[in-house]
Amino acid sequence: MSVGENIPRVDAWEKVAGRAKYTDDLVDRNALIGKIRHSTIANGIVKKFDLSEAEKIKGVVKIITCFDVPDICFPTAGHPWSTDPAHQDPTDRKLLNTRVRFYGDDIAAVIAVDEVAASRASRAIRVEYEEYPVVLSPEESMKEGVPLLHEGFPNNILKHTTLEDGNFEEAIKEEGLIKIEGVYETPIVQHCHIETAVSWAYMESGRIVVVSSTQIPHIIRRIVGQALGIPWGDVRIIKPYIGGGFGNKQDALYEPLNAYLTKIVGGRPVKLELSREEVFFGTRVRHSEKIYLESWVRPNGRLVARSYKAYSNQGAYGSHGHGIAAKGTNVFRQLYRDEKARKVDIYTVYTNTAVAGAMRGYGTPQAVFAVESHMEDIARKLNLDPLDIRFLNVMPVGFTDPFTRNVNYFDSFRQCVDKAKAYIKWDEKREQYKNQSGPLRRGVGMSLFWYNTAVWPISIEVSSCRMVLNQDGSIQVALAETEIGQGADTVFTQMAAETLGIPWRKVHIISTQDTDLTPFGTGAYGSRQTYVGGAAVSKVALLLKEKILRAAAVYTRMPMENLDIVDGGIVLKTHDNRFLTSLEELAIDTLYHTEHAQHITAESTAQVKTNAYSFGCAFAEVEVDIPLGKIKLINLVNCHDCGRLINPKIAQGQVHGGMSMAIGFGMYEQFIYDPKTGKLLNGNLLDYKLPTILDHPHLEAEFVENWEPTNPYGTKALGEPPTVPGAAAIRNAVLHATGVGINRIPLTPHALFAEFKAAGLI
Repeated sequence: MSVGENIPRVDAWEKVAGRAKYTDDLVDRNALIGKIRHSTIANGIVKKFDLSEAEKIKGVVKIITCFDVPDICFPTAGHPWSTDPAHQDPTDRKLLNTRVRFYGDDIAAVIAVDEVAASRASRAIRVEYEEYPVVLSPEESMKEGVPLLHEGFPNNILKHTTLEDGNFEEAIKEEGLIKIEGVYETPIVQHCHIETAVSWAYMESGRIVVVSSTQIPHIIRRIVGQALGIPWGDVRIIKPYIGGGFGNKQDALYEPLNAYLTKIVGGRPVKLELSREEVFFGTRVRHSEKIYLESWVRPNGRLVARSYKAYSNQGAYGSHGHGIAAKGTNVFRQLYRDEKARKVDIYTVYTNTAVAGAMRGYGTPQAVFAVESHMEDIARKLNLDPLDIRFLNVMPVGFTDPFTRNVNYFDSFRQCVDKAKAYIKWDEKREQYKNQSGPLRRGVGMSLFWYNTAVWPISIEVSSCRMVLNQDGSIQVALAETEIGQGADTVFTQMAAETLGIPWRKVHIISTQDTDLTPFGTGAYGSRQTYVGGAAVSKVALLLKEKILRAAAVYTRMPMENLDIVDGGIVLKTHDNRFLTSLEELAIDTLYHTEHAQHITAESTAQVKTNAYSFGCAFAEVEVDIPLGKIKLINLVNCHDCGRLINPKIAQGQVHGGMSMAIGFGMYEQFIYDPKTGKLLNGNLLDYKLPTILDHPHLEAEFVENWEPTNPYGTKALGEPPTVPGAAAIRNAVLHATGVGINRIPLTPHALFAEFKAAGLI
């Protein structure tokens, strides 16, 4: 057995010893340095440049402006390409942009012999603009008379969709219903991965090679080809080890521009690395959302009809666009089942803020914060137990989503809640903290969530794998599903070992992806890797095992049906797994045999046309200092049903990391803009408040292991779910402690002080 064991991470030693090679470690020592000139206005048009002073600086090789680049708009979102134009991502930006849409937009680029010359030249470029008014919120951007950021999108609306299940207006006519409303807001936040956005590019045999810190090498290849207007086969992408991404690198950030820069200098290597400050404003962020909820409820807490209206702040360019808001509506529509009707009205709107894209949770942290805060508000208004009202309305066992065909096979919600509430001593503390007074008060709160596994049927789900039997009986494995720090290489190793019947140390997984060598796959996103990549590993391992046993039948002169592989040896399964020969002996004989030599390999693609619900909850305990407006997080526990755990220790690490991000989202992190200029005011790790280890309580990860029947290893999503429920649980704990429901995060002292004062507590 390998699956289910706590084997050490296969990349651990290389990383802790400093031997792992990241993008910057591999840069050619003679590489030129690229530097981007960013706009110093948030909305307007570049009229002209004065490059005279910049070009005088020693070491400058070339300066490219927005007037020089190809007139090609391209998409950047890291989705599989759709041959249906209606399902393709927005193609709304160029390599450099004449139409400025946010403070820091890319308008020119310098190529120089070193960092000093490139930086000096970038600062020396003089720009003349035609400036327009700045709009930072979706509702403001939608008003008549506001300048359009993109042609063809009236009122700056990227997309607007409505849905209605049942007849809402008829449903709310039922006598005795109680109407409860709330408005909930979430902030713009950044991923803050350790490794900044970095790539370097060069040309080889007429083709462009880009070495990049990316989650999606095969998708980047396609986008670079589209952006430059060249055949996709003329592009090669190499992904070394990567220092985190969390969705930010599930986008074409600067790889297309870097590819263009090397092309215009005749293929010489060009490195393009962003500073931490540039990462804040120039890559991707989480969409801020403003969500209006209206619920019509019976006095016993049964939801009869609800409406959900949301405004999603897309920022300056389309990136992942409306998919974020749309995913959030699925939380609203499926987490709780309204008896009669529900309706949805959602807008994704361009504004003069940083570009919003994929971030861990993909729209569900925003929606769960709103929906679970609202459920707590309903329970409080009706004087009902917050767990009872949830279980009265939650998605029932046996529910099947008509679109994805996901099935809720188990009573996972109750199982997860029972574990988490026992850990935090929920019943005892709800009673203990009931009637408090004084400046320091404690409370407990909770939140439920569900999450999809992978993206079928919204998009294709394919993963390819190649396995090779080496001469020593070990196996090499190659997939395009990228290791970005989450432990994917380790779980793939365990899966391959278990299916083949060999020790996990005999599996050598290739962590670096190279689009010239690695079989096709779409990369790390959507909590898809163990689910979709695992399907490919299983399929190819079974194919390889069949080939090995066919060769073993010749070598041992035994019927193939009677043979198996156990612990790396060929055994006779009809005779209590009697050992016949080792894989090493078989591999050598097969490869070097004078009559029937062959190299035993297997390669195939798994197309997964299923999806799976991942369930869970978070419970939080807080202490609130009312006069200071300060929260101390005392306890936080997540419980997840993510199917079978492939590696329990790695699973715990995933949950702890996600909980940490939830703490930041709920209590600390937010972008602060100058409303007049649109300039980001806290775009650095000093002013942008990330929680440190001192701000964390003990983080507890609990699991319920219900076997997922749609996956060969019984597993499903865990990468993104841990970051989803924490903010709402913390907010609800503050409500329990103080009686004040705060509907806008982060719950900073500034926000809390104002709310407590308005409520008469101060």
